[in-house]
Amino acid sequence: MSAEVGTAVTDPSAVRHSALRSSLGLIVGKGAQIGWGFAFWVVAARATSDREVGLTMAAVAAVMICTQLAVLGAGSAVIVAVGRGEPPARVLDAAFAIVGVAGTVLAVGYLVLQSAVAPETASASVLFWLTFLAAAVTGTLVIVLDQALVALGRGASASLRYALGGGVSLGAAALVAWQAHGASADVVMACWTLGNTVACVVGVVQLRKLIGYRPRPSLRSARGRPLLAVGIPYQLLTLTERAPGLVLPLLLAHTVAPETAAYWYPAWMMAWAAYSAPMLMGIVQFSEGVRDPHRLVSTTWASLRWSLAVGGLAAVVLVLLAHPLLSLLGERYADASADALRWLAAGLVPYAVLQAYNAVCRALGRYTEPIVVGVTIGVALCVSALLVAETGPGAMALAWLVVLSIGAVAVGLRLVAVLRRITKESR
Repeated sequence: MSAEVGTAVTDPSAVRHSALRSSLGLIVGKGAQIGWGFAFWVVAARATSDREVGLTMAAVAAVMICTQLAVLGAGSAVIVAVGRGEPPARVLDAAFAIVGVAGTVLAVGYLVLQSAVAPETASASVLFWLTFLAAAVTGTLVIVLDQALVALGRGASASLRYALGGGVSLGAAALVAWQAHGASADVVMACWTLGNTVACVVGVVQLRKLIGYRPRPSLRSARGRPLLAVGIPYQLLTLTERAPGLVLPLLLAHTVAPETAAYWYPAWMMAWAAYSAPMLMGIVQFSEGVRDPHRLVSTTWASLRWSLAVGGLAAVVLVLLAHPLLSLLGERYADASADALRWLAAGLVPYAVLQAYNAVCRALGRYTEPIVVGVTIGVALCVSALLVAETGPGAMALAWLVVLSIGAVAVGLRLVAVLRRITKESR
């Protein structure tokens, strides 16, 4: 396959691994990221106060929102473009340029907006602004790297970059905790950002070794416009999946109390370890559906089974060990959030159904219906949780589970109908 002049790129078909291997490897990598992330918060909880932890968690959630907005569907567009046989170099150069600029603009915009709207919880620290900006840009680039490597059939490469990034972040936090107790939120944020940066650098090196790609970001409209045209609708759908979990800690920190966000976020983060299985399986399902549309039905059912098997195992562990795991952060976290973690872990099944449905819609290029459904469910999730926030994390998680389950029943029925129609048409 040809590439841009001066950029040697190997034929992607020569480096692909099986869909199952790519899926499981990606899950292992994401599990490593979440595991290191949990260890990071354990150390951070001992390095500073609950208020500073809550403010840092809210900042991390804000970074994740910025990355989900800034990616503009570039990762999904890369999957579609590479799946259709386009030169990876040209697609990646445009994708990296777009998300780099978007990540910078959104990060600065958020910091300015927070300073104006919520000055009592905003930080004027230069260190905080710089680390927030770096975290938003590198985090967005990592999303594109993940999906580019999935498109190339090498999702398993995530294990190394997330392990290295998480280890560096944890090491930095441990050093801060060892030096002094009572670290400020900007210092803790800097430690977290360092791991993000390492993961991004490792991903670029992996892409270079895999297909010989050398990044040469370009904002030429001839490259960027087709990428955005394909990617933005897909990203709107992705936002409906991710936004509720990211927005809620921010709402809690700024409308209820930072301490409430501090108690909610660890439970959500650990539940996300189980939810990551169907989410990552959905990405690979989407990639395989674009590459081989005739196998979409069988790929969907296989992905759903593996999502429930792998994610279900993680969910069972979380239900059984909720209190001991949260007690690593401190007994006050375990007492406040153990029930919340159990209810959130039970949401694995409805979340897997939602992911399977969305992956099918992505592969078919149908996004209006799932976006409407996703926005409806997302708003209901956040509103129901906030209405009972004063009662505690357990009540919030139960409300979350009820809403998610109702949405999954409706979506599941629709998924079965779509797959049956595809089967009939193929005959």
